[in-house]
Amino acid sequence: MERAELAGWLRLSLTPGIGDGGARRLLAAFGLPEKIFAQGAAALRQVVSPAQAEALQQAPHGLQAQVDQTWQWLQPAADDSAATRRLVTLGDAGYPASLLEMADPPLMLYVLGAAAFDLTQLEHSIAVVGSRNPTPQGAANARAFGRALGEAGLPVVSGLALGVDGAAHQGALDAVGQTPRLATVAVVGTGLDRVYPARHRDLAHRIMSNGLIVSELPLGTPPLTQNFPKRNRLIAGLARGTLVVEAALQSGSLITARLTSEQGKEVFAIPGSIHSPQSRGCHALIRQGAKLVESVNDILEELPALRSAGGASAGLFGNEGDGNAESATPENPLLEAIGFDPVSLDALSARTGWSAAALQAKMLELELDGHVARLPGGLFQRAAAA
Repeated sequence: MERAELAGWLRLSLTPGIGDGGARRLLAAFGLPEKIFAQGAAALRQVVSPAQAEALQQAPHGLQAQVDQTWQWLQPAADDSAATRRLVTLGDAGYPASLLEMADPPLMLYVLGAAAFDLTQLEHSIAVVGSRNPTPQGAANARAFGRALGEAGLPVVSGLALGVDGAAHQGALDAVGQTPRLATVAVVGTGLDRVYPARHRDLAHRIMSNGLIVSELPLGTPPLTQNFPKRNRLIAGLARGTLVVEAALQSGSLITARLTSEQGKEVFAIPGSIHSPQSRGCHALIRQGAKLVESVNDILEELPALRSAGGASAGLFGNEGDGNAESATPENPLLEAIGFDPVSLDALSARTGWSAAALQAKMLELELDGHVARLPGGLFQRAAAA
């Protein structure tokens, strides 16, 4: 992209009052941005309102600084040769077709990541979303499903947030073998010149090597609350379906699930404990028609085209046929007594007849072995692989 072309796209996107809808009408009527800005006020008023036509006649405040910043960002970085920086516009061949099917596709996408990958490779991908504060079981499930999807050859789309998003990205990256492939795509709610949350900086660098980071927001955009629902619609738009791992009833993940459904795509949800607030969103989705998921094969059965595209079948942890791995070894009596819901020592004592002191020692042993997670409030819960 030449600098003049970049300036035209940025001017169109930054002109106050135009928005993506007005910009799309102008592009349909006149062609590329430079042709839009060559029009007189009378021609513009045939497509947009008089106020919008007037706004198009003058460069928006801060345009030159934004052009300079973006142009500099697009240049190859000497200290990061593995990652490339791209600006994909609505008219580019590399613009993902799935977003064109949305009611409000973004005008531009900023893309950062491995040069070998692009957004057209997401035709067979699954979004994995959920709570920023998952239970230990929920975080483990997100990573296990991310890895299983990766081992089935399917890219994982998520939002780089804390909790389920980060775990899903990590799982997808865990599945990358010797052959480079598009493992995961992080759609973020900030400009790509910053990482949010900051503690995911290392994860973001891993994604840049085996995936892509995407935003529709201009460079310099901070993490503003109103931008994250917009981000969620892109997660839903890029993927073939959305898996919700854990979510409270008032959760941004449910927005992503609703947008997925509105786009005519499949919604999947993992059930959880009836006592956990983080399971209520998933249970609500299942009541509304989302498919209950216990293994990745449940997703592949619902979307058989993904199975043939990925070329593999996966159980929960990514190994064919091990979706019921816990049955391969005899059940530990204490784990059996714990069950799959959070439980207190008092309740365990009543179930087992063991003293509190004996249980404390056994639970510590299980915790150190990674079979049990300690929760707030003196509760314990089985870990994913236990």
